[in-house]
Amino acid sequence: MYQHILVPLDGSATAERGLREAMRLAAEQKGKLRLLHVIDNLPMLMDMAAASSFETTMREVRAYGEALLAKSRKTATEAGVETETVLREVMQGRVADVVVDEAGKSGCDLIVMGTHGRRGFSRLALGSDADLVVRGSPVPVLLVRNEPVDA
Repeated sequence: MYQHILVPLDGSATAERGLREAMRLAAEQKGKLRLLHVIDNLPMLMDMAAASSFETTMREVRAYGEALLAKSRKTATEAGVETETVLREVMQGRVADVVVDEAGKSGCDLIVMGTHGRRGFSRLALGSDADLVVRGSPVPVLLVRNEPVDA
């Protein structure tokens, strides 16, 4: 049913849980994964850094994204799931817009992503990329919540 699944990754435990669910679905459906890492807040980084340190910071940020994608790809391919990766940078706009755009451009038929499941004030204050993806996505979206923390 789902042959091309987009999985946005940010390095969080919640995103990792989304990846595991996407791997399970792709294995069951004999589909493939498209792993996406988005580098955002570039204008903020530019304001904070001098030109020379900005380049250093961006190299580090890109290296982190590439390492995250490589690690996640290795995990998926070792599980027998065909996987491709993409690293995108956002100068303006929201990560959610990049996720929706990537799903459309790459022909994905499902987005699987982790969500922090925030409610109340923290949701209002921090916003929700997951909500924006659900509202703007041309394809179904599966949101995977983080595992509850034991007290």
